[in-house]
Amino acid sequence: EEKSKAAMGSVFSMFGGAKPKKEEKEEEKEEKEEKEDKEDKADEEEADVHFEPLVNLEKVEVKTNEEDEEAIFKMRAKLFRFDSEEGGQWKERGTGDVRLLKHKKTGKVRLLMRRDKTLKVCANHFVYPEMTLKPNVGSDRSWVYTCPADISEGEPEAHTFAIRFGNSENANKFKEAFEEAQKTNKE
Repeated sequence: EEKSKAAMGSVFSMFGGAKPKKEEKEEEKEEKEEKEDKEDKADEEEADVHFEPLVNLEKVEVKTNEEDEEAIFKMRAKLFRFDSEEGGQWKERGTGDVRLLKHKKTGKVRLLMRRDKTLKVCANHFVYPEMTLKPNVGSDRSWVYTCPADISEGEPEAHTFAIRFGNSENANKFKEAFEEAQKTNKE
């Protein structure tokens, strides 16, 4: 057996295959040293580089027209608009915080709702005393109402909205705040 191993070793060494064990150990040591050198160089190469901006941007205050108002109600909801032109179906308007805002000078209350990520206005109208909240068919956590003049898309338009909350408790809190706002706007 030893002769066959020696013969095989010499055959492999003729073709560059088998290496003596001492050479293998020396190569492993050299590889480890090279890796350590590379890591040291990488640590040295991590320098504090400071880049100057090409354009300096100044902070600009954005007016939302909510500065003169205080929030009297705020709750997360999903808003739908009834589209009678496209076969009479509900279209999702957006998900976000619905807020009832009371103007500090006039005392009038309006409903404002912005979408979560884009902050685009999806509902913006006064809470008119003539508006009535009706329970949505088949749901205890949503209300349907008609607004004579919603200005979220520019020009005032009459829309029928459905607003849905996470649970019936939140929906009832909204109804109470909405009806209180109607009383405030009636005065």
